[in-house]
Amino acid sequence: MGGFFGLIAGDDCSVELFYGVDYHSHLGNKRGGMLMLDEAGGFNRVIHDISNAPFRAKFSSDLPRLHGGSGIGCISDYEDQPLLIKGSMGRFGITTVGKVNNVQELQEEALLKKHAHFAESAGNELNPTEIVASLICEKDSFAEGIRYAQERIDGSCSMLLLAEEGVYAARDLVGRTPIVIGQRGNDYAAAFEACSLYNVGFRICRWLGPGETVLLTKSGIKDINHPLSRKKVCAFLWIYYGFPASSYEGVNVEAVRYRCGAKLAQRDKGLQIDSVSGVPDSGTAYALGFSHESGVPFRRSYIKYTPTWARSFLGDNQQARLHTAKMKLIPIQEFIKGKSLLYCEDSIVRGTQLKDTFARLPELGAAKIHVRSGCPPILFNCKFLNFSPSKSDLDLAARRAVKTLEGDENKNLDKYIDDTTPEYARLVEQIRQDMGFDTLKYQRLDDLLEAIGLPREQLCTYCWDGKE
Repeated sequence: MGGFFGLIAGDDCSVELFYGVDYHSHLGNKRGGMLMLDEAGGFNRVIHDISNAPFRAKFSSDLPRLHGGSGIGCISDYEDQPLLIKGSMGRFGITTVGKVNNVQELQEEALLKKHAHFAESAGNELNPTEIVASLICEKDSFAEGIRYAQERIDGSCSMLLLAEEGVYAARDLVGRTPIVIGQRGNDYAAAFEACSLYNVGFRICRWLGPGETVLLTKSGIKDINHPLSRKKVCAFLWIYYGFPASSYEGVNVEAVRYRCGAKLAQRDKGLQIDSVSGVPDSGTAYALGFSHESGVPFRRSYIKYTPTWARSFLGDNQQARLHTAKMKLIPIQEFIKGKSLLYCEDSIVRGTQLKDTFARLPELGAAKIHVRSGCPPILFNCKFLNFSPSKSDLDLAARRAVKTLEGDENKNLDKYIDDTTPEYARLVEQIRQDMGFDTLKYQRLDDLLEAIGLPREQLCTYCWDGKE
């Protein structure tokens, strides 16, 4: 996925940049970077591989040599960022969040112009952020270049630019990812995660609209590109990726998950269970909401060893993800043996990790295992954000179930999306059998949208219903 943080201040702000970026660490575990502009107009950049050590540990020793009154930084999916670019508008830094599906097409088009060249790469692939920078440089101003780049991209792209005049913050054209602006006296910050602002002294003063660009300067906020009317905020941010203390569009993540858990309980009357647990960490809020609504006690029968283990969802391959998932969760047998247990999980994506996690419960003496998903079956890989390294829809548990039932993973999808059809019921039953649970239920999409509380037309639900 990835996240970013940028700010401009009257004094040196390297410490604030360091902590602001660090508060985005839950959004990725591949690469991290910081770029600062000092008083003499010099850029100082540092990038590290954070796949085996957290951002804070890798970057703390770099702080003594990072100075300046403005800067940007990021947690990146896999490519080096921020980039330092020299173009017709001078030198600037750039970091992006999103997904550029037409990287190859844009690269070939640029090379036909004969004077283009690309230096940065991610593995054997072109760095998507460099393509974005190249598009920006085709125009005469950052305002024109940013809008032009976003219009040319198939996918989604939010970005921060660091230039002599300040920090440009630009949200993607339909607002799939958030940008929140914070203020601390005459200092300003832009971030993906609202929770990154509080402990460095900033308070929310503005949420950027879809396609909106602003320039943060030492004298205030300057409007660059006006917001557009169409909004499609990614609903999965509230379900899984967002940090509990963050809000998007003014709606808190933890509160949404709690309400989702309560709605699951409202549709699950009469089930005889001894306790409710959440699959750590993000499943915990769902379980608390379920417990409060149902009156069934909450117990932490699995504990996540948080000091060292990253999100298993982000591993390079399935074997690595399974190993991480297994090692990070430690069971408490006293809450498991002889008990009928209900577990709330934020989502079921591939399903293999969850299956492996719960396969251990019978060995520990669990009597029954009931699982409730905080969102509907995921039937489509995201086309707009780098949520996962999955390349095929068959990586998804729900699509594998469709193939088992139909012989073709693409057949009758409209019926499997609709939670009122016999096909949907068979889909859930097939996944339950595959996973080995005693019962399985998914959140209904209408309940999820009600828990978020924004108009349906403003939310992207593509991964569940295939609608753009």
